[in-house]
Amino acid sequence: MSLPPEQLEAEIEAQRAQLAGTVDALAAKLDVKAQAQAKVADLKDRATTETGSPRPDVLAGAVAAVVLLLALAVWRRRSR
Repeated sequence: MSLPPEQLEAEIEAQRAQLAGTVDALAAKLDVKAQAQAKVADLKDRATTETGSPRPDVLAGAVAAVVLLLALAVWRRRSR
C-alpha cells in the first residue's frame, strides 16, 4: 500500500517533532547544573516569604539548631 506524498511528509514531520521532544527531555535530564539551580530556587522559595524574608518557622528551626549545638559544645567542654 502506497501513501500519498503529502501524507508521508506529514508523518515524517510528526515523527521528527516527537523525536525532538524526546531529545529535549533527555538533554534536560542530563543538565545537572540546571537541575541544581532549580533545586536551589525551590528551596529558597520554600524557606522565604513573598517579600524575601525568612519564614518564621524556618528561622525558629535555625535558631533552635544553633542553640542545640552551643549547648552540646558547653556540655562536652564541662565533661572533660
